[in-house]
Amino acid sequence: MRRRRAGADRDGPTRSGRAGRLGRRRARPPLSAWGGLLPGPRVDVAALDRLCREAVARDGIARPALREQTPALLADGLHYESRIARDGVLATRTDGVHDLFNALIWLRHPALKWALNARQVADIERVGPRQRTRGQCALTHFDEAGAIVWIADESLLARWDAHDWIGLFHRDADAWGRRIAVTVFGHALLEHAVRHAHRPTAKALAVRVEVAALAAHALAADALVGAWPEPEAALARAIADGRLLVDPQELRPLPLAGIAGWHERPPPPAFYRTEACFRPLRPGRRYPPPFAG
Repeated sequence: MRRRRAGADRDGPTRSGRAGRLGRRRARPPLSAWGGLLPGPRVDVAALDRLCREAVARDGIARPALREQTPALLADGLHYESRIARDGVLATRTDGVHDLFNALIWLRHPALKWALNARQVADIERVGPRQRTRGQCALTHFDEAGAIVWIADESLLARWDAHDWIGLFHRDADAWGRRIAVTVFGHALLEHAVRHAHRPTAKALAVRVEVAALAAHALAADALVGAWPEPEAALARAIADGRLLVDPQELRPLPLAGIAGWHERPPPPAFYRTEACFRPLRPGRRYPPPFAG
């Protein structure tokens, strides 16, 4: 999906040199989950395609072929999503990190990406390319800015549902990486993490899991889960079947600046009261229960 937030500069991190400096300091979450795959000054489409082919050989899950976006490629007149579904080709721009992170998400989370693509294409065929359904809006929000929050504690869910940010991030800081953790899925979120330009807020799906299973997958230092194929496959089936992401209101806001490891030192409680990303609960807003597989 190719929608960006208004005002986003596609080339900011590569032109400013920020991406090149990432290797000389501790990478800010969620970038630390990507290890040596952090961006360089230009997207190497062929190298990314090789990584995807190697992943297919390991896990047997198809990924689209990455091809540099050129006028010749676009001459087929296909919608971006339709080209993926019909031809198995992912048009990828080389000038910036937005499309690089999109390719990396395909590399790591193919089942979820295929489910999003199938639903997008079905709605494009139903309403045409110039209209957007509520479902398409939800799919796009998750694709661009989504996160999966793996949660094994009902009290933490209650704090999150109430937008009790001090409780969720400060008083229960030790729970992160143990009873709650995050998989950052949206490639625009990763792009914003490279820029360090602001504190992005994820549009998150909550997934209920067991404590022991979560502890086996979370990177406690940053409260991150890189990939979790089995529950992600269940999520993908629910998305493809139209049981999830039928409306944007299903998604909960999660300010990423609250998660463990974002700051060098834990911020004081006032941080969660004064920063704009920690918004109060809107009157009447209610969230659906977590997905349970």
